[in-house]
Amino acid sequence: MSAEFTVDVPVRFRDLDPMNHVNHAVYASYLEAGRTAYLRDVVGLEPEEISFVIVDLHLSYERPITQGDEPTVALSVSRLGDSSCTMAYEIRADGDVAATAETTIVHIDSETERPSPIPDAMAERIREYEGLEAAA
Repeated sequence: MSAEFTVDVPVRFRDLDPMNHVNHAVYASYLEAGRTAYLRDVVGLEPEEISFVIVDLHLSYERPITQGDEPTVALSVSRLGDSSCTMAYEIRADGDVAATAETTIVHIDSETERPSPIPDAMAERIREYEGLEAAA
């Protein structure tokens, strides 16, 4: 991972399955919490202003997260395109990697609901935070 961004996510009782493990589907909501915090803190977007949609998600489970764990989502941007952004994640619990993931998000024009270029100011904030070079 490059310029790592982290956010803590609590394990809620409703996240648990009958075996006292965080349900597999909840991991995606932990990724969402990390991504939303990144877009707020790095890009400057409030949740209601987020104009990105997920077009691809890969998630690999390494170990269960249980009640009492204190998960952290670590993420970085691995690729920044004209209208898309690929993020790499680790969900960690008590110092161990519980899951790894990758999402590709696409910027959407709010009027046409079609993919559109990421605004220059947003892309520049991501490039600056991540230490990425501008596309030639």
